[in-house]
Amino acid sequence: MSSEQISSKQKRVIELRNEYLKQINNPYRHMTAEGGHVFDPAIYRFHAMRVSHYDHFKPNFKTFRIGFGLVVLPILLSAWAFKYERETREEKFRTGQVAYKDRLFKFI
Repeated sequence: MSSEQISSKQKRVIELRNEYLKQINNPYRHMTAEGGHVFDPAIYRFHAMRVSHYDHFKPNFKTFRIGFGLVVLPILLSAWAFKYERETREEKFRTGQVAYKDRLFKFI
């Protein structure tokens, strides 16, 4: 970006900030139909985008990887870890490496 673009952007930001401060500090704002808040179109666009995000969702390989990595993979890894731990514990019990009195779960 060139320097005149940056300076024009800074001027625009300053103008918008001053307009917002002027509206928010207006003591007669309650007499208008605004209901005590400043209408900010950017906030309404943001909320509209958040609400309609799933309407415009397009599945692709990246979203598949994210969903698989955050949902399916942890479930599969946890199931495998539980199964492996249980099989090794059962193998120790069946071969007699752990005495019955030392087991945490007993049929008494």
